Amino acid sequence: MSAALKNKKVLVTGADGFIGSHLTECLVSAGAHVTALAQYNSFGSNGWLDDISEDLRARIRLRRGDIRDPNFVKGLVNDQEIIFHLAALIAIPFSYQAPQTYVDVNLTGTLNVLEAARYSNVKRIVHTSTSEVYGTAQCTPITEAHPLHAQSPYAASKVAADMMSEAYARSFGLQVFILRPFNTYGPRQSERAVIPTIIRQALDPACDVIRLGDLTPKRDFNFVSDTVKAFMSAGSADGLDPGVAYNAGSGDAVSIGEIVEMVQSLSGVNKPVEQESERLRPANSEVFELIASAENFETQAGWSPVTGLEEGLARTIEWWRSRIRQADIRRDRDYLV
Repeated sequence: MSAALKNKKVLVTGADGFIGSHLTECLVSAGAHVTALAQYNSFGSNGWLDDISEDLRARIRLRRGDIRDPNFVKGLVNDQEIIFHLAALIAIPFSYQAPQTYVDVNLTGTLNVLEAARYSNVKRIVHTSTSEVYGTAQCTPITEAHPLHAQSPYAASKVAADMMSEAYARSFGLQVFILRPFNTYGPRQSERAVIPTIIRQALDPACDVIRLGDLTPKRDFNFVSDTVKAFMSAGSADGLDPGVAYNAGSGDAVSIGEIVEMVQSLSGVNKPVEQESERLRPANSEVFELIASAENFETQAGWSPVTGLEEGLARTIEWWRSRIRQADIRRDRDYLV
């Protein structure tokens, strides 16, 4: 898997994000020549790419820009062999407030990548989908044949991007493969996701209670290193079919309430949990159960997750402990100054 990507010219869009930064690290370690796209901002920040080791960062060709700009994307894609397209808006709650932005980034941004790749020497594109495109499961585990049922503007934008990727594979023979990871968690994930929300509140001494939305939805949680390996497999495996979506998940699911119990147990914390109405999704929008069937991807790409939920949560808790300690040190230093 890693050997097949050595010395390849690889572009990662959304490299400054949670999964993208981990994928970029892994690709550089595997010997790929990586161009990493971070969204332009006036603060000079490269997102989570700033968090990786200096020796790896020095080997990355960093570009700042916006996936919504077709001319910029055309220049970015030129001369690349493999594209991992992860750039997207992913916060579901904000998609209810600004749906047009999600169309612009998730659909039009994907179109820009596909169109640029069509006129370049790109050999393969891995387009990032999401398990949210299935909506609440009509049957479990969810196979790729499950109907697509968008229950949020975010999910609708990703369904559209998936269909555009399929259309470019069928219409123009573009070697685009659709990877559909189920819920990913781990270090660097922001609190717009539920597991870091739980962990930070559990560890933060300023929080007396853990405030959450609905505790009953079940999710197929996968540690970030396993999801990264799924991307690496999608970028190198010979047995995949262009224009086809592949699930990547464990086949097991736990409720949000069960995650709270596990985090409290692993962290040695015992705080009450309160449900807040503003954290609930709109009626008919909550997705209550997502459990993957990844049999197709396991068979055709040879991928399967290896990190158990308890181990992954323990590693994520330790990362958050470190972040909170660093924040405390900074506050103390600022106070002394």
